[in-house]
Amino acid sequence: MNVTTTSGQKVSPFGKGGLPVRPARELKRVGVVDVGSNSIRMVVFDGAARSPAYFYNEKVMAGLGQGLATTGRLNPEGVVRGMAALRRFAALAKGMGIEALTCVATAAVREAEDGPAFHQAVAKETGLKLIVIDGEEEARLSAQGVLLGWPDARGLVCDIGGNSMELAEVGDGAIGRRATSPLGPFRLQQVEAKDLKKHISRIVGGLAESFGTDHERLYLVGGSWRAIARLDMERRAYPMTVLHEYRMTPEDVLATVKWIGEQSLADLKSRTGIGSGRIELVPLAMQVLRELVSTLAPPEIAISSYGIREGLLYEQMSDSIRKRDPLIEAARFTERQMARIPGSGKKLYQFLSPLFADAPPSHERLIRAACLLHDTSWRAHPDYRAEACFDNVTRANLAALSHPERVFLGLALLHRYKNSRAGSAMAPLFTLLDEAQIRDAETLGKAMRFGAMFSVGDPSEAGELIFDRDSKRLTLKLTRTGRALMGEVAAARFQSLCSAMGVECVVQ
Repeated sequence: MNVTTTSGQKVSPFGKGGLPVRPARELKRVGVVDVGSNSIRMVVFDGAARSPAYFYNEKVMAGLGQGLATTGRLNPEGVVRGMAALRRFAALAKGMGIEALTCVATAAVREAEDGPAFHQAVAKETGLKLIVIDGEEEARLSAQGVLLGWPDARGLVCDIGGNSMELAEVGDGAIGRRATSPLGPFRLQQVEAKDLKKHISRIVGGLAESFGTDHERLYLVGGSWRAIARLDMERRAYPMTVLHEYRMTPEDVLATVKWIGEQSLADLKSRTGIGSGRIELVPLAMQVLRELVSTLAPPEIAISSYGIREGLLYEQMSDSIRKRDPLIEAARFTERQMARIPGSGKKLYQFLSPLFADAPPSHERLIRAACLLHDTSWRAHPDYRAEACFDNVTRANLAALSHPERVFLGLALLHRYKNSRAGSAMAPLFTLLDEAQIRDAETLGKAMRFGAMFSVGDPSEAGELIFDRDSKRLTLKLTRTGRALMGEVAAARFQSLCSAMGVECVVQ
């Protein structure tokens, strides 16, 4: 855990400056083990440094902290299961060639009287060195995980585990005040039912006094929160089941808490696939969430799939890597791995940029990402390529991308391969966009559909686009190469783009 120096300053358990900062090339295969009160998980990150994919991800619901509040000791059955999981993870890491596996332990191990013995046994039997962190450090790492997924995150991060719940302020890429509380479901199991509401209210009230009630967003981290969000999706018949960046209003949360209370947990488990160990903790977790939402009154609640594990990766990133856009980094990495002509996406974007000269930065990044991804599904069967594009993007592990933005990007790529979306099996997801956004996605898709086939590698070699917004005229000025390429298919696609934009076509 953190130790206090004679000057009163805390020293990170990872060393004076935290984990060492690594160059981007060394962030391509990083392993982390998180020993929590309920679950033990191993994650191996790979891919783009700023927007990593999950090369390996395995979880065991060991339940180390179950009964801790009563006995003061780790759950004996959880110790057996946990040790077996850690032996396996150590062997897996060795097989993957991961030399440095960062292993952290949280509330259960730090609070149990036999925590040190477990710590020593893990080292002896597996060779893994557990770093036991305190509540404030846990809050900091969780907040860093949120910053990895949301570089512009602003609000309050709330991470719930089995035996504790942590809070941390985030804003302007920095982490502010932090605190821990005994509001984990395992600990709440030891509170008498008649006292539970008052107990939760008292603790949340104290947190509200410390952190205030003016936070614009509450970021929820932890399996119990994700389970509640998945149930909110079920209640609302929400068309997408990607949990990361799922948004709820306070009214949604309160309605779902009430709805869960009226359902059979066994039925909810079968309908959503939530595991038994997780669904059993939902009733307690939802009482905490109801009190948090009622007391803190955030305008919006957002679910983060990124937490401590991602925070440990973020810890090792340089400032220059942290400042990169995770979406663009992931799109670039995907293009390098999967496109027929890596680098063509940037050239396509430059060719099409006159069409989107007035796009705000939030929209421009989606256009750039779409161009980078425009040719990454070429191996799919032509009959299914459009749907494969859409499905890949909407379900991909992409950060800094809201659900409507996922659908926008997917729809643009669908139209890159298919002129019409009529009869698409993906239609239920289109409801996450308004009519203007659907039109914009179609325009972008048809622009890429034309530009991508207008040249083998660089459309600017064939011509340039000149868009006169005042006269609503789109001119294609051809080079000699372009005149040879401007066959009937290219001409038809250019006309389709102009029709989608509602402008006159001119070819010179």
